Amino acid sequence: MEHYDLIVIGSGPAGRRAAIQAAKFGRSVLVVEKGRRVGGVSVHTGTIPSKTLRETVLNLTGWRERGFYGRSYRVKQDICAEDLRARLHITLNHEIEVLENQFARNKVTTMRGEARFVDTHKIEVIGESGEIHHFSAGRFLIAVGTKPFRPDYVPFDGRYILDSDEILEIAELPRAITVIGAGVIGVEYASIFSALDCHVTLVEPRNSMLDFIDSELVADFTHQLRDRGIALRFGSKVERIEKHGPGQCEVLLEGGRRVRSDVILFAAGRMGSTTALNLDACNLETDHRGRLKVDPMTFQTSVPHIYAAGDVIGFPSLASTSMEQGRIAACQALGETAYDPPEYFPYGIYAVPEISTVGMTEEEVKDRGIPYECGVARFRETSRGHIMGLETGLLKMIFSLKTRRLLGCHIVGEGATELVHIGQAVLNLKGTLEYFVENTFNYPTLAEAYKIAALDAWNRMPPLER
Repeated sequence: MEHYDLIVIGSGPAGRRAAIQAAKFGRSVLVVEKGRRVGGVSVHTGTIPSKTLRETVLNLTGWRERGFYGRSYRVKQDICAEDLRARLHITLNHEIEVLENQFARNKVTTMRGEARFVDTHKIEVIGESGEIHHFSAGRFLIAVGTKPFRPDYVPFDGRYILDSDEILEIAELPRAITVIGAGVIGVEYASIFSALDCHVTLVEPRNSMLDFIDSELVADFTHQLRDRGIALRFGSKVERIEKHGPGQCEVLLEGGRRVRSDVILFAAGRMGSTTALNLDACNLETDHRGRLKVDPMTFQTSVPHIYAAGDVIGFPSLASTSMEQGRIAACQALGETAYDPPEYFPYGIYAVPEISTVGMTEEEVKDRGIPYECGVARFRETSRGHIMGLETGLLKMIFSLKTRRLLGCHIVGEGATELVHIGQAVLNLKGTLEYFVENTFNYPTLAEAYKIAALDAWNRMPPLER
């Protein structure tokens, strides 16, 4: 039986970062991946595919140029599903090659197969041909990610009624699509299909969406979705889903309302991919969604030598945070120095338009009783916004009245996930309003919005005491 210092189950963002970090410490590392190739959900069905799909749609439709040339403008007139997949496969192959090269350079051993615990220090791996291998380790990291939640009442067929993994292999583009679930995944796909000029209905049982985002941003984003013709059905529980024939799907909502479309995407939640791990053998339990509970600082489970990181431990379920969780977990597991992550990290929602946020929302600032002031800039107020033909886009910053420090930065619009890093740096370095007012930004850029928003707040702030 081969023995390793660390065995990592799963090769997504958390798993790969942990494995490479452990290897850089000179430890022996085995990564077990049950998929066809390394990369996990992030590379094959999640982060990279959905963002590649988004970029392909925006390019082929000419979405970014419609501010100048009108809503009927398209780069390619007849876009088909194969057009979307062509770029996707090129991108995925590149990502996998980079990852395989990283593992090879750092002498990380990889094995394809399904892992399951035999006891607290041993696993068996069932290979693709059914052969069984046994391994032991001093430390384990569970980074198996998640899979789509598939309730019994949804008649999934892999063609017209799909989950968020299957949507990437859609056979033909629909004229109308119903998206069930207004979480991050549902919102992203709803807005992407809207950019393809599909008629989109977004169904959500709650009365709101994206509750962890600043409400002013959500209001602006919601207005943009409605302005594009997306039908929002909030406070609407799904009673039944029916398929009457090819491309004839119907969602029956509570109260009798019906929504008809060619395709239904069910994107209401995900579950930890822990079923096959035989966690009983190592004395671990999961919650009702298959997720593991860990110490938020060390990512240690209730079994001291077993750690977990990434989507399998729940919120925030971001590739960026999963990577950091994997790195910290590897350091903690191997007794190496692990620097604490910063208090605030950015969220990115790759909808059309993008949303990105870091720090406290206005609601959180109010709840903490902190006296504050806000500054807002519209992208159309910047020269770069005019050059790009932007009609929408908003940047909002929140400042403490007492210390003048930046408390939160929230952006909706083109390039939001890139722009937010300026706010992130100032926030984590405890910067103040004066940084934005007194510094020079490249002209013309969208980053100018930071100065505009800062001046907007400065106009209402009490004078700075010198």
